[in-house]
Amino acid sequence: MKRFATLMLAAVLCLGLLAGCGSSASPAPAADGGTEEAAGDDLLAQIQERGTLIVALEGDWAPWSFHDADTDEIKGFDADVARGIASRLGVEVEIVEAPWESLFAGLDAGRYDLVINGVEITDERSEKYDFSEPYGYIHTALIVRADNEEIKSFEDLDGKSTVNSIASTYMTLAESYGAAATGVSTLNDTLQNVLDGRADATLNADVSFYDYMNVHPEAELKIAALTEEASHVAVPMRKGDDGASFRDAVNAAILDMKETGELKTLSETYFGSDITAE
Repeated sequence: MKRFATLMLAAVLCLGLLAGCGSSASPAPAADGGTEEAAGDDLLAQIQERGTLIVALEGDWAPWSFHDADTDEIKGFDADVARGIASRLGVEVEIVEAPWESLFAGLDAGRYDLVINGVEITDERSEKYDFSEPYGYIHTALIVRADNEEIKSFEDLDGKSTVNSIASTYMTLAESYGAAATGVSTLNDTLQNVLDGRADATLNADVSFYDYMNVHPEAELKIAALTEEASHVAVPMRKGDDGASFRDAVNAAILDMKETGELKTLSETYFGSDITAE
C-alpha cells in the first residue's frame, strides 16, 4: 500500500510538472494580490510555477492552529498538515490567517488554494466543494457550565441559547435542535460566554475542548453529551476540471502522510491521541 501511495504521488507530480512546462508565461497577478489562471494551466501547474501553496486557517483554534508563545510561529495540527502537503508538492507553504466566517469566501475568490482548518465534511459543503481524503475523525461535544443540570443531551438545547463560530457546523447543529445560536469568533469566546452565563451552551470538537481544559483546568465547564458518530475532517477545494490533478496530488500527499506514520505522530503531538484513524 505504501508503495502504491508513493507511485501515485510521483505520477501526479510528474503530470503537474509536464502541465507547467506547457506554458512559457508566468501567471499574471490578480487585482487582489492572488494569481489569475493562465490559459491551458491547471491549478497544480500554477502552484508549482508559483512555488508556494497558499493555505488559510484561523490561527487561534488550538491545537489545530495557534501561535507559539515564544516565537509567534504558527503551529498546530492543521498548520503541520499544510506543511506536509506542500513539501510533497515540492513547494513552500504560505499560511494565511483569517476568521472562520471568511475562510470559504477567500477560497471561492481564489485567494487561497486550500482551507485546512478542521473542516468537517457535510452534504451541503460537498455540493459546493470537493473534499480530500479525511485526515481526522472527531466527535462534537455539547459543552455547558459545570453546574448546569438542565442540559444533558442535544435534545435539551430546544429553547436554549448557544454561541459558536458563524455558519459553522456546530452552529448549524445547535439550531437543528432548536437552540437560538449567536455567532462569535473564537473557541475562547464561546467558552467564556458559557462561563459568564451569557449562553447556555456551546458545541465544538471534543479534542479542542480537552486541549482547552488542559490549559485552563480551573474552568468550570463540562461535556454534557457527545455525538455518537465521528465527523470526517478533510480539506475542501474548489470544484472544476482545472483542479483535478491538484486534488489527486493533495489526496496522494495525505495518503503518504498516513502510510509513513507522519499524520499519526502529528496527531499524538498536538492532541495526545490519534484522531487520524476512524
